Amino acid sequence: MSRALPIAAIAAMRPKQWLKNIFLFAALIFSKNFLNPDMWVYALCGFSAFCCVSSSGYILNDIMDVEEDRAHPKKCKRPIAAGELSIPLAYVQFVLLLAFGCTIAYMLSPYLLLITCLYLATTLSYSFYFKHIVLLDIMFIALGFLWRVVAGAFAINVPISPWILICTGFLALFLGFNKRRGELLLVKDRSTRKNLQDYSVPLVQELQAITSSGAIISYALYTVGPDNNKWLGLTLPFVIFGVFRYIYLVSVLGEGGAPDETLLKDKPMIINGFLYLITAVCILLYTSPPS
Repeated sequence: MSRALPIAAIAAMRPKQWLKNIFLFAALIFSKNFLNPDMWVYALCGFSAFCCVSSSGYILNDIMDVEEDRAHPKKCKRPIAAGELSIPLAYVQFVLLLAFGCTIAYMLSPYLLLITCLYLATTLSYSFYFKHIVLLDIMFIALGFLWRVVAGAFAINVPISPWILICTGFLALFLGFNKRRGELLLVKDRSTRKNLQDYSVPLVQELQAITSSGAIISYALYTVGPDNNKWLGLTLPFVIFGVFRYIYLVSVLGEGGAPDETLLKDKPMIINGFLYLITAVCILLYTSPPS
């Protein structure tokens, strides 16, 4: 059954993908500003700006990939590929979302607008070219997550921790390569997706092992860094479980083709995420860095 135009327009924005923009709140949490209401307002405005801009990128990507998406078993249901949202209307929606997102970013900070534009440039570079280049496609996806973390710091005007960037980079690469593995298991005819033709399951498994190790080790080193509260090491088990659980979901249950859906529907992952957040916040609030 076809969706009504307003519903199709909202679906084309991929609201589930907004989950990725929670990386903007990393600076708010780890700078201990999460008790400041004004900082929450700035962070939420930055989050809204990135949701608008990222959705504009998704719409443009769907316009460009409309024929390939129609041959995909799941992506054929996207509004543009399914014919529920016409391409001319999709272009109008793209422009409006982009303009609204950039306006919010500029009102917060010119630097945030700059990062927003760099994120958009990264997204468009991926959509136009790099999504078809093996390895660089995943690296550009990971770069988008780094821009989100940087944007979160600029939104509330706090310094950027290099360790947060390192941890985010490895985690984003881990999710990206698992996404490719999920797609390899799902799509039988790789000729319908150019960015799958140069990948193989053994290659992605090896890259998965490297990036998962990097994510865990970099986070462990972050928690014991000289400028950090070493009690944060108590959150490491949640990070390890999250990485291992995600590998299980991809390798055994065949998930991972859409990371947002995988994370949102798996109850152990959701519970683990809440426990991590609660533990981290309590440590930052009620402990002092051990000497």
